[in-house]
Amino acid sequence: MDLQKFSEEKFDELLKLHRELCLIPAPSHFEDERAAYVLKYLKDAGIDNAYIDEAKNVICTLGKPSDKIVVFMAHTDTVFPMDTPLNYVDDGEKIHCPGAGDDTGSLVGMLTCVKYMAEHNIVPEKTLMFVANSCEEGLGNLKGTRQLFKDYGDRIEYLYSFDSKPVGVTNKSVGSHRYKITALTEGGHSFGAFGNRNAINVLAGIIREIYKIEVPKIENSRTTYNVGTIEGGTSVNTIAQNASMLCEYRSDNVECLAIMEKKFAEIFENAKANCQELKVELVGNRPCMSADMDMAKLQEITDRAKSIQSKHFGVNAIEKSGSTDCNIPHSMAIPAVALANYNGAGTHTREEWVEKLSFKAGLKVSMELILTEGGLL
Repeated sequence: MDLQKFSEEKFDELLKLHRELCLIPAPSHFEDERAAYVLKYLKDAGIDNAYIDEAKNVICTLGKPSDKIVVFMAHTDTVFPMDTPLNYVDDGEKIHCPGAGDDTGSLVGMLTCVKYMAEHNIVPEKTLMFVANSCEEGLGNLKGTRQLFKDYGDRIEYLYSFDSKPVGVTNKSVGSHRYKITALTEGGHSFGAFGNRNAINVLAGIIREIYKIEVPKIENSRTTYNVGTIEGGTSVNTIAQNASMLCEYRSDNVECLAIMEKKFAEIFENAKANCQELKVELVGNRPCMSADMDMAKLQEITDRAKSIQSKHFGVNAIEKSGSTDCNIPHSMAIPAVALANYNGAGTHTREEWVEKLSFKAGLKVSMELILTEGGLL
């Protein structure tokens, strides 16, 4: 197959698909409209087995029946709330829009390849599964990928996620635990009840203790923590009766993750003496890589992804750690990597943009990898 010709021919079609998907809001857990669009797109291409599962993943397969399957995926959700203005601006060189890259830019490359294969009756030698998955971002907690592995985990040989930048291939998972902490106190009038406990101050004390933590270091691992939001109280002249915050810690080492879990638990337990009630809710749990991983097999697909990505983007892709849909297969000792099929910047900001011409390189990356895994190259 002439990949250069393919990328040139499908470029304008991809840009149209990209614009239409970008203008459909899709915060985690609310991907319904995008999922419906993607399902129709696949059905219109003649892929009758396409369907939406209970987690709002859009799934289809191509190829000859086989016991083991290889999965390709890109997620439909974005970090932006439903009411975020989606101003799509094409300045000729770049496309600007919240979510234009992560992960809509990845999704359109994969979908364009799948449609082309279906319309040209390109049949892989084994079963390839394509997934437009839900809930990769933030408190989506990888719901879509969890459902996929619940349904197909014993058949999945390995997985490729299109969700990265050309400089690297993610083959090591950063695990994380995320908490919502709510403090409840007596509160009262800021003058008349002065001296009563203040829920905001309780959380401030917890935050001070978190930021005293010396993170563990095992070999070349990296561990971090963060307090991301804090809210609560009633008014400037009211001692706050309730306040809540979201916090997390992350690590690419399972032992370090366990150490941080213990440190946070101690801080939360000690804070209970300072309020009427402290509610600790685990709202996100992303696992690290299993010690049972076949590292030789993981390296094999890593090298394949790096080689193809480096060739078409003209860079020497490095191996890196990240928090992606790969966390779930990694925790089950199933090889998985995340790689790039577009280039851009401003990820997770309203100033996000993608480089238009990078989509051509991305189409070649996606198609070459799919054809290679399908035994057609």
